[in-house]
Amino acid sequence: MNRTLKVMPAASFAKSVGKSAGGLVAMFVGLFAGLALAAEVGGLRLDDKVSIGAQELILNGAGLRTRVVFKVYVASLYLPQKATELAAVLAKSPRRIQLNLLRTLSADQLVEALNEGLTENNTTAELAAVKPQVDQLATIMKSFKEVKEKDVITLDFVDGATRIGLNGEGKGSIGGDAFNQALTKVWLGEKPVQADLKKSLLGV
Repeated sequence: MNRTLKVMPAASFAKSVGKSAGGLVAMFVGLFAGLALAAEVGGLRLDDKVSIGAQELILNGAGLRTRVVFKVYVASLYLPQKATELAAVLAKSPRRIQLNLLRTLSADQLVEALNEGLTENNTTAELAAVKPQVDQLATIMKSFKEVKEKDVITLDFVDGATRIGLNGEGKGSIGGDAFNQALTKVWLGEKPVQADLKKSLLGV
């Protein structure tokens, strides 16, 4: 039995392939664009996941810290599971607040900014209870001398202590849940360092 093979005209074939290819390209571009938007802030590409010991954390949210017209740093929050409120964040451990610097800051500027945030978001009694730890934080930060563009500060809360890191190198550990809660409120408290940054970190 002879069978007739129907050949699609070249123009029709090209048009068909073009439509299919165009659809696939559009689909993949849309997919990867969405992924990029989820983990890119201020032109900085962030990791979707990080690990603290054996625990994997996911990116909860990230935002840009500005001061007047200057971009200061990109802050990101990593948690075991997503959270949209401060109480839920504080209930999760381990957790990380990461600061990717976009400009040079002196150690004194770092300490001043943190102290201001601590004062704005904690009562006098709460601050008094963690004063030794706040002083320890200042000592660690001052040991940096300064931080420069592309430096990365990590504040990891794990096993009841806040571990401070600079560019992947451990710089000190400060014990106490109360201290870490006070520190976390600098970015996520009632009077955060920047309101829209808080929303970005919480993904709301």
